[in-house]
Amino acid sequence: MSARDPEIKSELDATLQTRRDLGPEYEEELIEGFLEKVQQRMDGTFDTRLRRQLAEQQMQVARGTQPGASSPEGTFGERFGFAAVSMVLAIPLSAIGVVNEGLAGLLVTWGGIVGVNAVHATGLFRRRRAEKDKSDWD
Repeated sequence: MSARDPEIKSELDATLQTRRDLGPEYEEELIEGFLEKVQQRMDGTFDTRLRRQLAEQQMQVARGTQPGASSPEGTFGERFGFAAVSMVLAIPLSAIGVVNEGLAGLLVTWGGIVGVNAVHATGLFRRRRAEKDKSDWD
């Protein structure tokens, strides 16, 4: 159901015209009828999306991949983006580490940067997040 659904718009126009014809004493019944039609339309849309999502999951299972999970290594764009952001942030973090603690601060800073990138490269964070996102409904 799109924001400008012509069927719902025509239903609303018909409801408003009927209200003008019958008067305000039937307003509550007209509104309830219109809202029921909107609810039915939304339920139909939800059912369609749910069926599509289940079919996609079944296809993934048939292919032998985990439904809803990306590969442990992630996409090239994701890895490149993470590495680029990591390197850009490394410059000011290195400066802060050197100014405050000298060589020890620089080593700790770069140890943290390497550690974060290593965790990202192993996919450990994504696997834990995927496990956390699973609910009792899955």
